[in-house]
Amino acid sequence: MSSMEGMNYAPKGKPAPVVAPGEFVFAAIALDHGHIYGMCNGLIEAGAVLKWVYDPDPEKVKNFCRVFSGVKAAASEQEIFNDPEVRLVASAAVTGLRCALGLRVMDAGKDYFTDKAPLTTLEQLRQAKAKVKETGRKYMVYYSERIHVEAAVFAGQLIEEGAIGRVIQVLGLGPHRLSAATRPAWFFEKEKYGGILCDIGSHQIEQFLFYTGARDARVISSQVANYAHPEYPELEDFGDAMLLGDNGAVQYFRVDWFTPDGLRAWGDGRTFVLGTKGYIELRKYINVGEEESANHVFLVNEEGEQHFEVTGQVGYPYFGQLIQDCINRTENAMTQEHAFKAAELSVRAELQAETISNWI
Repeated sequence: MSSMEGMNYAPKGKPAPVVAPGEFVFAAIALDHGHIYGMCNGLIEAGAVLKWVYDPDPEKVKNFCRVFSGVKAAASEQEIFNDPEVRLVASAAVTGLRCALGLRVMDAGKDYFTDKAPLTTLEQLRQAKAKVKETGRKYMVYYSERIHVEAAVFAGQLIEEGAIGRVIQVLGLGPHRLSAATRPAWFFEKEKYGGILCDIGSHQIEQFLFYTGARDARVISSQVANYAHPEYPELEDFGDAMLLGDNGAVQYFRVDWFTPDGLRAWGDGRTFVLGTKGYIELRKYINVGEEESANHVFLVNEEGEQHFEVTGQVGYPYFGQLIQDCINRTENAMTQEHAFKAAELSVRAELQAETISNWI
């Protein structure tokens, strides 16, 4: 995996199959974002078999097949939809097109696993909810900054064990490196990428809901800016927001495209979780100025101070749980309500955001 560009963040963990060989077959459609590699890694490590791939760009398909040997290139989406062995379709389409693809997947009788953000408008959300209700299929989301980061997984375990009491505030910092030259054109068109709060802000909002246990929230305020990229007039390179959960918990988060080239990682992602009996800090991808390691968890509570470095220690249970959810029609990996609520709040934060600075 690349530590320099978040677009190519594709963690590899230890194989932890939850099914027998060949029991769970999936396919990949639309390779517009590099996260598809991480999504497929996670499912394969949990025992799934990747049978098909489809994208209209043959070069993308060629590169994908080079990484995942044995996968077959389909001639069309329909070839995948017609295969009764395929239970799940994973996708990293252009953000604004993810919902439309998901509707087609569910109409074909398959469960859908999309990269975040899973949609960009409230109308798309309405359509997705209606299709889930109509078909009984799943519309699951790769919120990778929690489900595919061992520090974030471990923090959830600590919170569940009551290590810091009731969670009352989550502070999220999600800086990213822009690497504009490597980005596709759609990345700079707001209708297609959805805006910074809808896009990478969705990670932060999902973590807030998960760590606090809130089922709903209200966006108190949100802001976006284009501070330094006038050559990309529709890019928002900065955004922040405040939320209030239905259980009284609060959040502030900041996302941006200002990771300097001197940093060894694509972003110094950090999360601070405040509880009534302690707090947790996550240094997800790097411990600045220190050793070459990631997944640092700092816990301070009534028993003292602890520092955990959990790379290779926790794993990524989401993927196995997702496979079992698809087989058993359960909701242990993530509830559909939670996946959609994080998406809804991300869109609402974007819609009501005040533009505080723009070169245009």
